[in-house]
This record gives sequence, C-alpha cells and structure tokens, in this order.
Amino acid sequence: MKTVMFIGYGSMARKVHEMLPKNVKLSTVLASPRSANHLTIEMGESINVITSVDDLLEVPDIAIEMAGQDGLKEHGIKILERNIPLGIVSVGAFTDEKFAISLHDAAKRHGVKIHILAGAVAGIDGINAASLAGLSKVIYQGRKSPSSWKGSYADKLIDYDSLKKATVFFTGTAREAATLFPANSNVAATIALAGVGLDETQVELIADPTLSHNIHHIIAEGIFGKLEISITGLPLAENPKTSSLAAFSALRLCHQIDQALQI
Repeated sequence: MKTVMFIGYGSMARKVHEMLPKNVKLSTVLASPRSANHLTIEMGESINVITSVDDLLEVPDIAIEMAGQDGLKEHGIKILERNIPLGIVSVGAFTDEKFAISLHDAAKRHGVKIHILAGAVAGIDGINAASLAGLSKVIYQGRKSPSSWKGSYADKLIDYDSLKKATVFFTGTAREAATLFPANSNVAATIALAGVGLDETQVELIADPTLSHNIHHIIAEGIFGKLEISITGLPLAENPKTSSLAAFSALRLCHQIDQALQI
C-alpha cells in the first residue's frame, strides 16, 4: 500500500481523496491551524492531521500540494528536506523567482523530484516536448464571463456595463499576468514553465459576455509545427471556483505512484 500526504484539504483535496485508487492511502493531511481541529474530528484516527512538517509521524511516498501559493511557500521546502517527492498544483508560486530557486535547490540537494501538475489545462506534455527543439511562440488566452473577472485587477480595465462582445482587456507576459491576476497564475505559469518561460510566454485575457464557463486556449508554434488546444473548463460541483480537471491532474499523480507503465 502506497501512502500520500495532502497539503491542504479543501474541495480539490476532498475530491482526490474520494477517488483515490485502492492501492493508495491518504496517511497525512497538513492543514492550517484554523482547520486542524475539525479535520482531526472528521478524519478520526486513521489519518494524521498536522499543522507543521515537523509533526510528521509517517513519511509518505509523495506529498501533493492543494493549499494555494501561501501553503506551498510555507511547507514546500521543508517537505523536500524530509526527502519526500512533491506534487504542486499552485504553480503560480514559481513567479516568485527567489522561492522557485530555493525550491529547486532543495529538491536537488535532497535527491527528490518536484512534479508540476498540468492542472486546468491540457497539452503541457506536447509543449514541453516541442520546447526541446525550439518554440518560436507560445500564447495563452484565458476567456471568462465578465462576472468571473469582477473583484480582480480587471475592475480597473473593463467597463462591465458596456461590454457587448468578447474583449481582450490585458496583453502581457505570463509573469505580468500572474502578478496582476493571481487567480489565473497557475495556468499561465504552468504553460510558461513547460515552454519558453515566464517572460517569453504571451498572455491574453478576455471578457466574454456570451460565456457561462471558462475557456483556456493555447497556441504554440515551433520547429515541430503548430499546436492549438481549447479547453472548456467545468468546475467541481462542490466548489464553482475549483477546476475539475485540476483536481483530476492531482488524482493522476496518485495513480502513477505505483504504476509500472506511465503515460
């Protein structure tokens, strides 16, 4: 039986837990102090709930972060220092260059792997493979309804009341987009890390009054040819702010722990 530790236990982690393969067991949840008590009661004695890596009783085969960028920054390096491989959902944290270097150095120093999860998008394997020969252009377009942008930096860029058709309101690099729009940072950063980097990946953000769901569109061109992918992202039923595909990318990593044949 393989064991996994979750960093965070929100709607995404709950869905992954619910769908874990039979040969993988959730052994530990690393939770925030404010949620640890009620999670301890909920989990019972079969799962260890802790608030610090220092309190870890059983070393898992892998840890998967689903706690957001702050949770990753608080616990990620300490997990690697315990020789535990780490799967990361909150890839937007890599826009913090100092933290990204520290995380990479810790993994290298302790001989463990960091797994960047594809999250809410597809085609990451193709972009990464193509980058080895050379990419001339990578563009990510994030398209949402106007209501989905409200409360973000888009408030300064869009007149929501006068919007009648799909409108590009931001164009810039993945690093700039991740800084200004942290809710989009995971997707933009993942595409950038797979391809030409945070400062060369172009991002276009679009408000579309005809949409009810988010659309992620990726264009990559290079020696290999041209890749173009669109994903209409449906949220988890349990939480409309959480991508179901992002949850399933974490679940995929759990399945791979004990797979001899990996795709």
